[in-house]
Amino acid sequence: MLAKINDFEIDLSKPIDISIPLTNTDENPIAWYIEKPVIEPVVFGDWIGKVSEGKSSTNFNNIFFNPHGHGTHTECLGHITNDFYSINQSLKQFFFFAKLITIEPEKIGDDFVITKGQVQKSLSASTSLSVTNEALIIRTIPNQKEKKSRKYSNTNPPYLSEEAAIFIRESEIQHLLIDLPSVDKEHDEGKLLAHKAFWNVKDTHNLNSDARLNATITEMIYVPDEIEDGNYILNLQITSFENDASPSKPILYKI
Repeated sequence: MLAKINDFEIDLSKPIDISIPLTNTDENPIAWYIEKPVIEPVVFGDWIGKVSEGKSSTNFNNIFFNPHGHGTHTECLGHITNDFYSINQSLKQFFFFAKLITIEPEKIGDDFVITKGQVQKSLSASTSLSVTNEALIIRTIPNQKEKKSRKYSNTNPPYLSEEAAIFIRESEIQHLLIDLPSVDKEHDEGKLLAHKAFWNVKDTHNLNSDARLNATITEMIYVPDEIEDGNYILNLQITSFENDASPSKPILYKI
């Protein structure tokens, strides 16, 4: 099935899913010191909501999970603000021109950091398409498949520098996607410099008028090596949660 967006043709029959499935197994990635998700049938007395148990005509599961710690998720600035903001109210459009770049974070002290210079160089790389990218997807290397099941807690994963986040914001990128559990350093004393810089949040308790209410950050994606850097159409799908974040399913389409 072919579709046209701004005169660019995409094949809707060939989606590229860069989300990580949520499961209740040890294969599920985990961040932020929590346990794996729980997916289990509802139980009422001796009735179990599971067809294979022989007492139900349907499978009827409860799911307990945390969007930030259990896989691919999309968050709005309500993640860091005193006042409540919902991803369901912040994200109202779902198709965007996007650019995929690959970066090897630089070793700085004990950390691995995605720097402004790296992002600037990658974004300025030539492209055959004349489009304004609304979304930026960052794939970090090394890019092992273990990212899809990694246990990130207390491992000091790579992160985005404040200067890089400011550059991305000033490049008018509205939607940032990254294959790490956070754009910020794991143990940063609550500074959240990259989050604040990207959303242009100066005071989390008294939101400034120019904060970016409709900008989003998507974390814990996985982009396989065979997907080439370059321009894509991004379909950013979320669940309609009135919450600061939602599990999400970002899909790319070749242009």
